[in-house]
Amino acid sequence: MKVTCCIRYTLDPYKREAFEDYARQWLSIIPACGGELHGYWMPHEGTDNIALAMISFDSLASYEKYRARIKADERGMANFRFAQTGRFILSEERTFLRMVEP
Repeated sequence: MKVTCCIRYTLDPYKREAFEDYARQWLSIIPACGGELHGYWMPHEGTDNIALAMISFDSLASYEKYRARIKADERGMANFRFAQTGRFILSEERTFLRMVEP
């Protein structure tokens, strides 16, 4: 069963540009590490500090393998460091979803 990881980010609203740079880096890193990236979404209207990302996997086991690969990936590690030093992400929540089948 395919699962989709929805990541909800709470951002420092004064550092949204830094988060957008961070998200752009993942656009090539995530697929290279085995995730099916549906995209990153930035605040546009209304709440100014919530962003989302959606990434699908064939199973939770596939997700675990992906997490190991992305943590060992040089560009992935650099992007994680960029987020830590930039402190533009205040919190992250991961929810695993499955599509409703007819």
